[in-house]
Amino acid sequence: MSVLRKLLDKVIGDGTPAGFTGTLEKDESVAETAEVRGGGHLLATSLGLWVPAEDGYRRIGWHLLSKVTWGDGVLVVIEADETGEAGDAVLLTDRAPRRYPLVDPGKLPHAVHRRVTESIRSRHHRDLPGGGAWFVQRKVPGRDGIVLQVRADPGTDGDAVRTVAAEVAVKIREALQ
Repeated sequence: MSVLRKLLDKVIGDGTPAGFTGTLEKDESVAETAEVRGGGHLLATSLGLWVPAEDGYRRIGWHLLSKVTWGDGVLVVIEADETGEAGDAVLLTDRAPRRYPLVDPGKLPHAVHRRVTESIRSRHHRDLPGGGAWFVQRKVPGRDGIVLQVRADPGTDGDAVRTVAAEVAVKIREALQ
């Protein structure tokens, strides 16, 4: 895409590439896009990363990207699902990594890295029976406040994770009052 075309899209359009079938929120803006080899595009917006899906496109909120790496022309994305709650904490489980080979990445990998990093307010790993868990405080795009997310390592005792997560959430809430 030419520099002039990109500029015109930013000034006149919504910044989405041709063929994009997703629906941006009223206040959602496109920061960067890149074409995926084999079809579709990735879009970094103010609210998340849009990825090609079987039925068009879907957005992954920045707070649900567990890990994103860039290398050898491929963006590897590990998305998390919210699988439960423990008090005020949200329990997460990672999906399998998805690989997106990019035709011309431009600034998209940098924009994704920056947005994911900026969503994290604090992170700490704690050993628990059978493994451990990551305790991450994150800003959720479009919402006020911070959410405590807890992602258990494989094999970690689920009851221990829920108990400790709920205790940590209470301690955080008390510290903020």
